[in-house]
Amino acid sequence: AVVLCAYLDMGGIDLRDRSVIELGAGTGLLGIVATLLGARVTITDRAAALEFLESNVQANLPSELRPRAVVKELTWGKDLGNFAPGAFDFILGADIVYLEETFAELLQTLEHLCSDQTVILLSCRIRYERDHKFLKMLRGRFSVYEVHYDSNKDVHIYKAQRASRKDDF
Repeated sequence: AVVLCAYLDMGGIDLRDRSVIELGAGTGLLGIVATLLGARVTITDRAAALEFLESNVQANLPSELRPRAVVKELTWGKDLGNFAPGAFDFILGADIVYLEETFAELLQTLEHLCSDQTVILLSCRIRYERDHKFLKMLRGRFSVYEVHYDSNKDVHIYKAQRASRKDDF
């Protein structure tokens, strides 16, 4: 999460007044930073993590910014009806690619949340063959590029967007 937060803070991406969703938020660091950078953020995780997540958001955002950050339950592949399709400008995920049994649900969730303009930013370590498998699955549905690599922390940041249909003609 720290590497993706630093990447966003470098200023190459303007999040001001953009609609952002963080998947698998854990502590909420990434969503909190996106809120501080001016985004309207939906910070999501499974039900068991929400109380801790909400307390972190309350403790780490100035009161005037708290309305811009909403904590909401999202179990990948399950709660999609609670989220408008394609409603987000950015989808952020830090270290969420590690359980192979969640890959299909994660892809289904990304597809549901994406419009043609949505930018997905995922930061992860590539530790195992399964991590390469996820990237291959992602490339099957999206155009994927590595946009940053932190060699000190061995963390890659990937940018993904819906594959252009222009190539089909």
